[in-house]
Amino acid sequence: MQTLLNQLVYFGYFQSLFLLCIYLFSPKNRKNINGYVAFLVLVLMIGLSGRVLYISDIFGKNFRLIAFSEFATLLFGSTIYLFTKSSLLNKRFSYQDLLHYLPGVFYIIFVVFIFMLPTDEVIGARIKSGELFRTITIFIGIGLLFNITYWIMSLHLFLSFRKELRNELSYTVKTQFFLNFLIAIGICLLSWVIVYFISIFGFEMIERKARETIWLSIALIILFIAYYGMISPDLFKIVPAQVQKKYAQSKLSKSDLDQLQAKLDRLMIEKKPYLNRKLLKAELADMLGVSSPEIARLLNENIGMNFFEYINYHRIKEFVELAQTDKAKNLTFFGLAQEAGFNSKTTFNKSFKKLMGTSPKEYFTSQQ
Repeated sequence: MQTLLNQLVYFGYFQSLFLLCIYLFSPKNRKNINGYVAFLVLVLMIGLSGRVLYISDIFGKNFRLIAFSEFATLLFGSTIYLFTKSSLLNKRFSYQDLLHYLPGVFYIIFVVFIFMLPTDEVIGARIKSGELFRTITIFIGIGLLFNITYWIMSLHLFLSFRKELRNELSYTVKTQFFLNFLIAIGICLLSWVIVYFISIFGFEMIERKARETIWLSIALIILFIAYYGMISPDLFKIVPAQVQKKYAQSKLSKSDLDQLQAKLDRLMIEKKPYLNRKLLKAELADMLGVSSPEIARLLNENIGMNFFEYINYHRIKEFVELAQTDKAKNLTFFGLAQEAGFNSKTTFNKSFKKLMGTSPKEYFTSQQ
């Protein structure tokens, strides 16, 4: 088992070097790598270099080399959060972001002064008295709490963002990859919590080995994300830039909303904007000559639907009409759904069943 872990350490180390070289020397690929991820890869590379030196025995089995890997402990959670924020909300780096790293800086200083600078005699005395174990336990607990807090913030931001998309987009976007990334990090943190409590009950060796495996797993996940972010940057560009546009709050009266609804009804019949598979709420608002909050208020107060539901309602109506034409003879249900503006078979089936109470096949069978 240890041999396998050592091989993974070498793999992670050279992979991090490779990614950093690309980031530094390839301007074309650099723009595809999120800056926060590049920073985390740098920190991981420093930690992995300590482990490489330790297992290669170049400078002897000096435990201080392993302490390098602890540098990433409190920089990890905050970077995951800032990466999530920058990817979802298109937020650029600001100096205020550095505040998230202050606890990590203090933690690194602590590691240097407690584990790296003292002599072997001092460390030995702390081990015998139990002081070192108590100190490590307290600071690992702080690190876990810190990282879990930032992970929860990242997950909450993602779930809120995905929910908000239904008010802005008329189509589904691929967010599963990002969710899987957060789930993988969450599983690692949960495993870390379990082995942490195991160590408190006296099984220090189990915790030490398990923590090494968990730390390495997190490192490999980050390297995986960095690599895929470079070759497939669209995985993290979830929403078009128009969604980020801000508008003034709606000041329309009830009478204004009724007139706007009549105008919207005419627009949907005459121009059929829902046939655009990538229609945005901002685009529909521009067609009506109103702001995004105003059309959102119209949909919520007068119609009782969000933007996603409203547009797909019209697409379902279009689909039913197309299914009764000669075009239906040459196309599948999903082919007709695409003609009606849907870009996802799953979204089409869910929307149809929600509106009609049955599947498309069952609906048209009952019509015969």
